[in-house]
Amino acid sequence: MLLHVIARGKIGRSPEAELVDRYARRIPWGFKVTELPDRGGVLPVPAATPIRTVALDERGQQLASTAFAAILGRWRDDGVREARFLIGAADGHDAALRVGADLLLAFGAATWPHMLARAMLAEQLWRATSILSGHPYHRDG
Repeated sequence: MLLHVIARGKIGRSPEAELVDRYARRIPWGFKVTELPDRGGVLPVPAATPIRTVALDERGQQLASTAFAAILGRWRDDGVREARFLIGAADGHDAALRVGADLLLAFGAATWPHMLARAMLAEQLWRATSILSGHPYHRDG
């Protein structure tokens, strides 16, 4: 299954970009990042279907890493070809996108800069795939 991060804004050469790259290299599944302008632009056409859409949103569910991994594992096992993770710009996502998403995901009650959220998402995707493969990276505790 392709893990496809679609994010508003350009991350450029930054410490956050280095973190995204560090975790992206570790993810054993397909991984892709697409950047869109802060406003406008269109979501890329999926390379394969079926797909699932996850919108990172402050109103979303706060999932434990193991629960997040279980969702990804279930989608993979059900034949989902691409999981899209949408990160909005400063004003977040519009209502239609939130309603159409398969999952709204929040990284806690705090507000995070969208560039840092990208790095946090990459780490959680690495963690989820490591949990599913039985790798000892994740420790419940």
